[in-house]
Amino acid sequence: IGEALARALQLDGRGRMIDVGCGPGIIALMLAPLFQEVVGVDPDAGMLSEAERRATEQTIANARWVRGRGEDLPLGLGTFRVATFAASFHWMNRPLVAGLVRQMFEPGGAFVQLTNTAYVGRLASDSPHKRAADDAETAEPLPHPLPPYDEINEIVRRYLGPLRRAGQGVRTSSPDDEELVLERAGFAPAEKVWVKGVGVVLRTRDDIVAHYFSTSSSAPHLFGDRVDAFEAEVCRALAEASPSGLFAERTGDTELRIWRR
Repeated sequence: IGEALARALQLDGRGRMIDVGCGPGIIALMLAPLFQEVVGVDPDAGMLSEAERRATEQTIANARWVRGRGEDLPLGLGTFRVATFAASFHWMNRPLVAGLVRQMFEPGGAFVQLTNTAYVGRLASDSPHKRAADDAETAEPLPHPLPPYDEINEIVRRYLGPLRRAGQGVRTSSPDDEELVLERAGFAPAEKVWVKGVGVVLRTRDDIVAHYFSTSSSAPHLFGDRVDAFEAEVCRALAEASPSGLFAERTGDTELRIWRR
């Protein structure tokens, strides 16, 4: 993903990037080597604590974390070369945030959305992609069972309610005409770049539990004192799906949509 974005935007290690709705910092930290500084913004303090922990663990020193909503920008953060939104823009007041971010760009700035088809499919039952595994049923059989994402998503809903969460907020709507929103905000038509998935990957039980806890919609602090009970239920579902504790899945492609100022 980093290589594809660097080619598309001719990144050279200079400039600053802001990741709006950064969650636990996965994308900000992945792209940090491409910039002089990356700034992650998220309204959830728990997500920012996890992002800071990951940055320390990965010895990444050019990232910092700011608590705030996309609607609160610019927050005195200055100007940026790139703004990224990874599965976060649809949680926001899109026309407002698009306009605010555009004003924060240096000349030639780019608004970038990153969407992984497998990730969207496994966490959002209303996704047009559905699950990437559905499209691969006729491919070579996997060496281990698929992770039971449907069952785990149902456990999440029982604990946190039917609406998908983003930290302490919930997603209640998702207007479809995003192209029009960004055009009206002053962006040129999107350039789309596809990054192929790496193929089949193996997952352990701990990998899948960690994946759910790393997302904004099922972060550990959202469960309060029921977090251990939730984890135990997930582990039981995983044990039933694969007694060996091993799973396999095909990674989805990642779509980069780049709107230039």
